[in-house]
Amino acid sequence: TFDDEDDELSQLKESKRAVNSLRDIVDDDDDDLERVSWSGEPVGSISWSIKETASSSASSLEGRDSSLQKGSSSYTGFPKQASSYSLSSLFKGEFCLSLPALSDTGVKNYAPELRRPKAEYKDYSSDWSPKDTVRRMQRGKVCSLERFRSLQDKLVLLDEAVAGHDGNIITAVLIFLKRTLRKEILFRELEVRQVALCHLIHFLKETGEQKLLLDLLRFLDRTEEVALYCVKSSEDTSHIQDHYTLLERQIIIEANDRHLETAGQSEIFRKYPRKASILNMPLVTTLFYSCFYHYTEAELSALQIPDKQYVLTALAARAKLRAWNDVDALFTTKNWLGYTKKKAPIGFHRVVEILQRNNAPVQVLQEYVRLVEDVETRLNLATKYKCHDVVIDTYRDLKDRIQLAAYRCKVERGSAEEEKIDSILNNTVRNTVYLLETFIRDRHALGVQ
Repeated sequence: TFDDEDDELSQLKESKRAVNSLRDIVDDDDDDLERVSWSGEPVGSISWSIKETASSSASSLEGRDSSLQKGSSSYTGFPKQASSYSLSSLFKGEFCLSLPALSDTGVKNYAPELRRPKAEYKDYSSDWSPKDTVRRMQRGKVCSLERFRSLQDKLVLLDEAVAGHDGNIITAVLIFLKRTLRKEILFRELEVRQVALCHLIHFLKETGEQKLLLDLLRFLDRTEEVALYCVKSSEDTSHIQDHYTLLERQIIIEANDRHLETAGQSEIFRKYPRKASILNMPLVTTLFYSCFYHYTEAELSALQIPDKQYVLTALAARAKLRAWNDVDALFTTKNWLGYTKKKAPIGFHRVVEILQRNNAPVQVLQEYVRLVEDVETRLNLATKYKCHDVVIDTYRDLKDRIQLAAYRCKVERGSAEEEKIDSILNNTVRNTVYLLETFIRDRHALGVQ
């Protein structure tokens, strides 16, 4: 009944008055006395803390139940709980609520409203100045830039971001300005702010916003950059088309070669099995593959590649197969009169190096060493790769008997090279004697002593 409620409330008030009167008696500064709870456990121990929390939670719930019952016209009975206030908790004024002990309904009806500290609410305030906003962004705080509505506030915000020397913040502010300002106004203001302008140009290039970037460059009267960017864009488009064409050719080649390899109908696939699929390979790899397996077929015509790269790749592929006739045909050209000569767009010194890496025989190497135009380079290559005939013929053409005699010591005794050197040296002596005799005879005929 309501009378019982009033009696219980009056008893609680009397208990509080008794406690308040005891506060004047207790000396908190007396360290010699050990304070204990009503249960006899020392105040501050772990078991005491657990019991204090549970008793405070029950007491808080009972007090809230009483207040709800008095303010309600319809009375609903709740099971009463014994008062569990402890002397120490009343001294300290600690009334803790243990939320996990409550059901969901109890939390909704009886738990006090949990609020963040006011300092945390301040983080989401919209009253920050541009300088404070930039500082908060540097600390990683969440900031809304929408409150900066006027052009002056936005420009001050941009200037503060630039003064902070943080590229990420400058870019974030520029994105906000790009979204909220007309491009004519944005371009005009950025023209006098070179740091922010450079950041915006870089951002537009990275994000691929070509139209806005070209408008900005035209506004700044940077005609050369506009032209270069247009060329680069067209080159990118052409590169994509070339890659698409290459992939188409690879799909056709892969399907045919897989069939031939599986059926065992091609000798080259039996002798040199494929190590990997050609799909998604680079252009140079595809060219080498085609020169290796399909040199005489039409697959090569579809590959767009510079002459030097083609010669290098085709030479490596055919030399690996030791197809020396194909190598010879690769450098043989015919003029309009029908005469043939050898020509290498990569230089014959590189041809010699590639042939030697593929273990070309000396006879093949000598043929291309002779075609090296620079005499010193020719002699170095011929000496390095032991092309003796080239060295001997070069010294003979230079009429260098000393070097020829010195090189005679480097060849095998009794070899054809030694005999060739001796023949050249003997012929040189005979020619010298003949020329000297002719010179003396002519002088006597003229009556000259």
